[in-house]
Amino acid sequence: MKLVEYADAEMMAIDLANVLAGELAGVLMHEDRATLVVPGGTSPGPVFDALCAADLDWARVDVMLSDERWVPEEDARSNAALIRERLLTGRARMARFYPFFTGSPEPESDLAEVEAMIQLYLPVSVALLGMGADMHTASLFPRGDNLRLALDEAAPDLVPMRAPGLDVARVTLSARVLRASLALHIVVTGAEKRAALERAAKLPPEEAPVAALLDGAVVHWAP
Repeated sequence: MKLVEYADAEMMAIDLANVLAGELAGVLMHEDRATLVVPGGTSPGPVFDALCAADLDWARVDVMLSDERWVPEEDARSNAALIRERLLTGRARMARFYPFFTGSPEPESDLAEVEAMIQLYLPVSVALLGMGADMHTASLFPRGDNLRLALDEAAPDLVPMRAPGLDVARVTLSARVLRASLALHIVVTGAEKRAALERAAKLPPEEAPVAALLDGAVVHWAP
């Protein structure tokens, strides 16, 4: 794990957006397209606000979520709605976005269909993830019903996930897919999450799922 510390969250958002844009531009120099994976949640919002203005050939960028609540975009809990509002605007409105939610009552009904879609855009070029105080990342939750599967080296690309305290089912990219990203970044803010990150580095992924990704990640932290 490489840890980059910033004086404040605003500086982190601007610098991290520049890093992500530079990595995407680097991929587009020798590939036809680049895949960007992004999370929901509150921490990445300022990064999106800066990244959407980056001078990139966004028409060649494919955007997908690291994970999603199984709700329609009209639902306030939808990560896809957040991405459309905060990232897919300005210059970035030209990017192609591939949401996971299909409208079926449960994610298992259409998971094979969604997997077939996203396989066209793997491996991930650049991934940005968040981390919760419970040491989850994406929807890899401690005590998640499919956590063991999602952490397995032979895991499918997408895994449905339910866990205590979650109000709806979710789908998440597996740890295997996230680890295979050419560039992997995790954004962390605040003292509580910094302490959780330090605990996670000493715990097995079954207890601290983010630990499954730390070896290959650059972690960006601001107070």
